Amino acid sequence: MASRLAPHVVTLGTAGGPRWWAAADSGERTGTSTAVVVGDSFYLVDCGQGAGRRIAQAGLDLANLRALFITHLHSDHVYDLAGLGIFGLYALQDRAGDPVRIIGPGNRGALPPVSPRAVVAPSPLAPTNPTPGTKRTFETLMAAHATDLNDRILDSLKPSPLEVFRAEDIEIPDDVGYHPNDNPTPDMAPFEVYRDELVTVTAILVEHPPVAPAFAFRFDTAEGSVTISGDTSFTPNLVTLAEGTDLLLHEAIDFEWVEQLYGDKTDDASRAARDHHYKSHTSARDAAKAAEAAGARQLALHHLVPGHAPSRVWEEAAEHFSGRFVLPRDLDTIPFGSQR
Repeated sequence: MASRLAPHVVTLGTAGGPRWWAAADSGERTGTSTAVVVGDSFYLVDCGQGAGRRIAQAGLDLANLRALFITHLHSDHVYDLAGLGIFGLYALQDRAGDPVRIIGPGNRGALPPVSPRAVVAPSPLAPTNPTPGTKRTFETLMAAHATDLNDRILDSLKPSPLEVFRAEDIEIPDDVGYHPNDNPTPDMAPFEVYRDELVTVTAILVEHPPVAPAFAFRFDTAEGSVTISGDTSFTPNLVTLAEGTDLLLHEAIDFEWVEQLYGDKTDDASRAARDHHYKSHTSARDAAKAAEAAGARQLALHHLVPGHAPSRVWEEAAEHFSGRFVLPRDLDTIPFGSQR
């Protein structure tokens, strides 16, 4: 019998990093964004560069968007958030009074430590509010476009995007011992951040310094589950969240590329960038080890850095994972659950 919900993901964008990657060898991968489709509805995880266009190319009706989940507030995960708020207004204007929820990290609460490579400590941008959370970020983006939006609101009688979308910060449980600098990834149990009649979404903190908080999300449906890692180094919390999942969608970086880019450079900025990649991301091999430890049935890699790397760079993961391995491109569909 055909699945009623047919849960699946559409990998809208599969590249990571704050760059426009060259098209050669990449299949023109765009910024990271994933649609989790359940029945006639879908949910977004992250909203990277190109996400809005990819939603249309995937044949998804934006009117069926239930919620957007943001793993962390790096630019390559929220690049198209302003576009969703502004352009999405037209498809979702009947949601005024019943807004689409945008759920993501709260205010960091403290600036990250300065790299030990720094000779002189840099000055932070926007010192009066240097670490805004999801709610403040979305509201600030909309305020930056007030000239346009007020034309639509006053002249065309469109609703405000703040009526159509409701951005909110995830509250981390008080008892886990989280601190953005001292303990950004405490051992913890997953906790619920969203529920409706189709899905239950749970979250856990993952290791992506200096970002804090950074989350992975798991979607459980009546017919299967998918876990999306967000950006992370290998971390036990991700394994905990993904235990027994039908599909783990995990980030990956090519550390050989990191060495080619930074290995022979001695300036402080290049050395600090190299440090960041090693402490904050996961190789294809370690992503496979996380999937194996979690007992995931399928593993797919995305948020690929560099976005133009040939497929062979990532296929090493298959050698370290006993389940089904998938290397998606933009707009690929990956079923999970009972209809797989």
